[in-house]
Amino acid sequence: MTPTVLTLDTAVRDAARQFEDAGVDHPMLDVRILICHALGIDRARMATSGERMLSEEERKTIRSMIGRRCRREPVARILGRREFWSLPFGLNEATLEPRPDSETIIEVTLKKLAGRQDVSILDAGTGTGCLLLALLHELPQATGVGADVNPQAVEQARDNAAALGLDTRAVIRISNWLDNIVSDRFDVIVSNPPYIQSQDIPTLMPEVRNYDPLLAMDGGSDGLDAYHALIPQLSQRLKPGGFVVFEVGEGQAQSVGELLTQHGFKDISFHEDLGGITRCVAANIP
Repeated sequence: MTPTVLTLDTAVRDAARQFEDAGVDHPMLDVRILICHALGIDRARMATSGERMLSEEERKTIRSMIGRRCRREPVARILGRREFWSLPFGLNEATLEPRPDSETIIEVTLKKLAGRQDVSILDAGTGTGCLLLALLHELPQATGVGADVNPQAVEQARDNAAALGLDTRAVIRISNWLDNIVSDRFDVIVSNPPYIQSQDIPTLMPEVRNYDPLLAMDGGSDGLDAYHALIPQLSQRLKPGGFVVFEVGEGQAQSVGELLTQHGFKDISFHEDLGGITRCVAANIP
């Protein structure tokens, strides 16, 4: 039975023990994040408030959060938000958690634009909208479209655009890849499509396999289904001289580069994330 939580120190010690028993990585870090959020305090105040008595309502909130994390629900989903490119993004069950690896797309795109500002951007499979909105945040004269097949994801991306003050420059549409993007051409197309091989999904850590949406993860038997669907459409959606930047899974860069070459793209380049894994493939349309 879970012991009665009376003080903040007691809550921290008990939660850390439960996280260790549940196999949570970095249990004390997660405890601090969740309890600070539950109490509306920062870590400095938490460190000096160990003897603070907790109200019954506070105990209930903490118990709920700790229980969710013990079931391996990710911290960001419990909080309902995740930071990406130093910006806050709301999440829901239809969206992937934005992850630092995907910031490589932002870095590559900004470098390829080389200071150009007045550009149009398409984010295919936008999810939270993190790629499109991070780029618009960096490019004050740019406009863009985010496309996603899931109406819940579209709703979340629209909410994120409004919260960041970018909704006047970002249009979020329901579209199965580019099917409903028929009249527009863009300077840049970015995408983080599903690329995990179907047979690998049961082997993922529980935080991913049980909470990230399958539609946004499953890339088919070789992980490349989405690239086969998207790449043939790209040349009709890019302005002359435009370019595409894809996120790819480990070991997939060469195959995606070959697909791009087969469909008329030039100047294929490969870019590593902070872990040294080739995470992005970029290519230009002549």
